[in-house]
Amino acid sequence: MNGGPTGAEGAAAGMEARAGNAAGATSPSSGDAPAAGSPSMATGPGPADPSVARLWQALEDVRDPEFPISVVDLGLVYGIRRDGGRVAVDLTFTATACPCMDMISDDVRDRLLREEGVDEVVINVVWDPPWTRERLTDKGRELLRQFGVAA
Repeated sequence: MNGGPTGAEGAAAGMEARAGNAAGATSPSSGDAPAAGSPSMATGPGPADPSVARLWQALEDVRDPEFPISVVDLGLVYGIRRDGGRVAVDLTFTATACPCMDMISDDVRDRLLREEGVDEVVINVVWDPPWTRERLTDKGRELLRQFGVAA
């Protein structure tokens, strides 16, 4: 035995470490994204544009591999913009060294490409503002509590 935390204790420590590592990171350029301010831009679930609202709903299917909670409920999706068949997603992670970044990005891209009319998905990884627990939805907070993680 390694003497480290296990079970819910280990999960809580992992979430804390991931959250703490994001502080102070900077944001890369998001030049590949459709222009901000386009009619199909949304920075939160439930936008007025129904086609973008469907994209937010689709991302409810994408789960974090460490916790079976959607990337939306974890607050990892900062925004979605749509310009015809091109979709840009502003996505963050709980830590700059998150081992699941590629997997989550691929899952987001794959899920959105299954939506009608989506031909291309651009993932913009953003670090500013850094992820904090305040980004969790109420549902995400409750699900983490069920796993023994203080949220």
